[in-house]
Amino acid sequence: MSTYMAKPNEIKKKWYIIDAEGKALGRVASEAARLLRGKHKAIFTPHVDTGDYVIVINADKVVLTGKKLQQKKYVRHSGYPGGLKIESYDKLMKEKPELAVEKAVKGMLPHNRLGRLQGRKLKVYRGVEHPHAAQQPEIWEFAG
Repeated sequence: MSTYMAKPNEIKKKWYIIDAEGKALGRVASEAARLLRGKHKAIFTPHVDTGDYVIVINADKVVLTGKKLQQKKYVRHSGYPGGLKIESYDKLMKEKPELAVEKAVKGMLPHNRLGRLQGRKLKVYRGVEHPHAAQQPEIWEFAG
């Protein structure tokens, strides 16, 4: 017997909603990354995108445990001299909570072409409203 390898044209993509309200950022991110990669499916193949689409709602109500809100920093660089920008997660969660969730999830995906492809299937929204009702997404429940 040989190992089953999924082919891209055989894979059925589903849509899932993760409600981040009151849940820890890392728990939400790891579950979303798992769904995006397709590790929840029996046909998971590491070199093929077997994952599903993920909608994260209530990104503004996600929780950072411990002192991460004050001590954790969001760092980016423009590439120019003196282009370093450092922002605390306290400020980031007030202004752009969607970015904090996106960065957490994308950091848990592979850092290659496949990971970038899987990262495009992530949709993050601040509130409960999202424009993906036509895709008939299912609620994904997890302990977190």
